[in-house]
Amino acid sequence: MIRPNRNGTVVTHSQSNRPSPLWNLTTSRLREFYRKPEAVFWVYFFPILMVVALGIAFRDKPIERITVDVLASSGSTELVRALAADPRVKVLEFDEATCRQRLRTGKSDLYVVLGESSRYLVPAVDYVYDPTRPGSVVAKDLADQLIQKAAGRVDPVTVTVQQYNEPGSRYIDFLVPGLLGMGLMGGGLWGVGFAVVDMRIRKLLKRFLATPMRKSHFLIGVMTSRLFFMVPEIILLIVFSWLFFDVRIYGSWITLFVLVLLGAVEFSGIGLLVASRARTLESVSGLMNLVMLPMWTLSGIFFSYDRFPAVAQPIIKLLPLTPLIDALRKVMLEGATLTMLGSELLIMSLWSVACFGVALKIFRWTD
Repeated sequence: MIRPNRNGTVVTHSQSNRPSPLWNLTTSRLREFYRKPEAVFWVYFFPILMVVALGIAFRDKPIERITVDVLASSGSTELVRALAADPRVKVLEFDEATCRQRLRTGKSDLYVVLGESSRYLVPAVDYVYDPTRPGSVVAKDLADQLIQKAAGRVDPVTVTVQQYNEPGSRYIDFLVPGLLGMGLMGGGLWGVGFAVVDMRIRKLLKRFLATPMRKSHFLIGVMTSRLFFMVPEIILLIVFSWLFFDVRIYGSWITLFVLVLLGAVEFSGIGLLVASRARTLESVSGLMNLVMLPMWTLSGIFFSYDRFPAVAQPIIKLLPLTPLIDALRKVMLEGATLTMLGSELLIMSLWSVACFGVALKIFRWTD
């Protein structure tokens, strides 16, 4: 490039002195992001609010009181006294219609019927409960234990009970890796795909087309800028979970960082693929929801995907989010190393390469 300076002297600039388009695009995206307070909130603080809400809702707490109704009869007083001996049991007496209605509407966990020909705690007790409700099953077992003990049953085996409540066994420990994976998925899809379509709508991509920037520079720059957003988000979420909920990482921080980096690349590539041809915000929003919904429900963010039928397990494990969450849980809860995550890393790498390669092939600057 040749241009005169202020003194009129001609100065030649070589192509090597030209600023890198990849660097310029990455830094411009970073400045654009941090100038939007609402974007900073949704990326960094909303995941923390989710951890707080779900951590409080599913925090470790003593077992809730069990409500047991007793069908009022001539011998029910002793039955009520036997059940009320345990402070965890709330016992009430009602007629049969009321007992059935309370069980049906969930106001009680079961109701107990003492046979008319029975005397005090003679084996003629009927338990009416809903076997599909875990609380109802627990109530039936506890009520039977109390009644049998009051009747004089002696256990033939002496048992001791040890309570176990260590970090790693709680629901919050299971939940945090799922939220990390969910954040990487949402950040990659919305942060990359939505941004590309927004630039296409504002005709910014046409301006990039007139610059000496390659398509690969643009796509890699958008992905790289997103990585700078995701890494602080993940670190902030992990530190907050450790400080307030004592969520610990039993594996290596380096291994965890590699997984976060690979997960960010994977979903950034998927975001680029979704946005490669989308022309409107409505279309890209629909496509992203279509991509994310199966992973929201199947990949094990909030509960284990083992609950689904065995025939669906191979498909679920091939979804982009499933190996990421599985690997995060293995590292954080079991102390797994990279060598123990071969299948998860392979699936994630294949998704990353395939999605970015296809996006690079079909991406269009203009409508």
